[in-house]
Amino acid sequence: MSESATTSHPEHQQAGQGAAPAASNQFALLRQKRFGPFFWTQFLGAGNDNLFKFAFTVLVTYQLHVSWLEPKMAGLVISALFILPFLLFSATAGQWADKYDKARIMRAIKLMEVAIMSLAAWGFMTQGVVVLLCCVALMGLHSTFFGPVKYAYLPQHLSPREITGGNGMVEMGTFVSILLGNVGGGLIMGLGVAGAKWAALACVTVAVLGWLVSLRIPASPSSEPDLRLNWNPVTETWRNLKLAREYPSVFRSLLGISWMWFFGAVFLSQFPSFARDVLGGDAHVASLLLVVFSIGIAVGSLLCETLSHRSVEIGLVPVGAIGMSVFAFDLYLASQGLTHPVGAPLFTVPEFLRNHAHWRVMADLALLAFSAGLYSVPMYALIQLRAKPSHRARIIAANNILNALFMIVSAVAAGAMLYFGFTIPQVFGATALLNVIVVGYLFWLMPEYLIRLVMLVVTRFVYRLRVRGEDHLPTDGPGVLVCNHVSFVDAVILGVISPRPMVFLMDHRIFKTAALGWFFRLCKAIPIAPQKEDPQAYERAFVKAREVLANGDLLCIFPEGAITKDGQLQTFKGGIMKILEGHEQVPVIPSALHNLWGSFFSRIDGTAMSKPFRRGMFNHVGLVVGPAIPAADVTPERLQDEVRKLLAEPAP
Repeated sequence: MSESATTSHPEHQQAGQGAAPAASNQFALLRQKRFGPFFWTQFLGAGNDNLFKFAFTVLVTYQLHVSWLEPKMAGLVISALFILPFLLFSATAGQWADKYDKARIMRAIKLMEVAIMSLAAWGFMTQGVVVLLCCVALMGLHSTFFGPVKYAYLPQHLSPREITGGNGMVEMGTFVSILLGNVGGGLIMGLGVAGAKWAALACVTVAVLGWLVSLRIPASPSSEPDLRLNWNPVTETWRNLKLAREYPSVFRSLLGISWMWFFGAVFLSQFPSFARDVLGGDAHVASLLLVVFSIGIAVGSLLCETLSHRSVEIGLVPVGAIGMSVFAFDLYLASQGLTHPVGAPLFTVPEFLRNHAHWRVMADLALLAFSAGLYSVPMYALIQLRAKPSHRARIIAANNILNALFMIVSAVAAGAMLYFGFTIPQVFGATALLNVIVVGYLFWLMPEYLIRLVMLVVTRFVYRLRVRGEDHLPTDGPGVLVCNHVSFVDAVILGVISPRPMVFLMDHRIFKTAALGWFFRLCKAIPIAPQKEDPQAYERAFVKAREVLANGDLLCIFPEGAITKDGQLQTFKGGIMKILEGHEQVPVIPSALHNLWGSFFSRIDGTAMSKPFRRGMFNHVGLVVGPAIPAADVTPERLQDEVRKLLAEPAP
């Protein structure tokens, strides 16, 4: 079965057309019950995780000396205990999220957090390190069960055009709350002996607030209530990974996200040592680097909705991947000339900022994190939309397991490089080069990312595309988009407005153009030749077109049969009727391209691409999409009339 067919599910219609109106932007979601309570619940949970862990780390590192837990090992032990439940229980957590109401699960998890933090409060008050270590593992279990529910909840309540903005808000909120939790934990423990008592109170208070907010999360019905739970985490994890592999774009996106966690863990784990040993900064400088990194990833995550024009724009992923490598490698270069004599006083934050070389380091960190936000948010959105709804939470649980494994491998790899004599900047440089290899291989396996990047460049830089009526495009199930044919890049422009892959039926002569032919073959476009010229190719094209509809995918055709030579709408041919044979229930969506005639890629001079700057740079073009017509009511004449009406409308 085709991947995009798996997005067909009533919950998408409910999200987009139900009682809750679509939010005008991602921040407007915070005012809506379907998102606001959920957002603040996960925000408080992530903040409390890090408030507790950092306060405990400071306690055993600076204030409480335990013979069997050395300060230099405390952070590693606490991180390992927190990650361990992800490996052991993610498979079970994913099953629960698919089987039961997600709102009820979140409330139960937050109540569990209140109990864990009450136990942790007693541990802080009595300085019981064993108790606090147990609470670290329990909070890891809390996060393990919350993760699949969190990402499975969003597509159940947000429309496909809100999903990128929603994920951006969640990503931003997560990193801001992590930052606030770490800073809050550090400030509280900086109070000295009284710090442990205040940490106990803060952790319990935040947990109670999270539980109270969770009571307002709306009902989120089970996606597979008859699911039989498999309590064996090994076999269930393997089953979920096999399920994800049935949908290549989902599985490869899981690997891409896990790689981002590998990449990010290298930098986050080295911040304290990098700040002290390379930059010569004190603990507050290390906190400053964390602030810069968190702000960068938050801004990148939030901008995804704006840059993608409220669609799931995976063309941003290569942009983010390039930025991650470029700025990580420049961080290595910027750190090369920085030395700090052993025993010399460490820089305070004001002293650190007075050195202009340090500003380049902070800029690299901010832009690296910004790029990671562009890289990760579209991938999360793609997984949520294309994963089978009844298995979505389990696939996300498998992703959490992969993330944990990649982070463990990241720690081992970074430790090995340092053991063999690499400096911290060299570790950063090696990671940047490794990123080029890994994401390059990912894009080779899944060229859809690069295809969308080309479409993004054409519609944002070569042209400035404005669209009206894009909500008429079906976000799931089969459909046929018909459009006037004005230029060689019509398919590129149409492709970028679709939230899922679109298959094009195109004149075989376009494939003879070197660059365009390579691109359209990469897009898996279907070439069609005139029947008199090549009867076999003609029939083969229609067979493939009907297969596209049978697989539940979106097909785009240009019924004129060729690019216009005079800018006028040509007669629609009867091929559309041949395509619709046996698919009487498929919607047919008319659309019209405006202002492309006379541009570089049109045939205004009899041949395309002869005068590149005829209309200057950034040409404004438009697309109007009309309401769908049932296939049973379609004729070539009616479609031509509908497209003519759309052309008569003002350009967007």
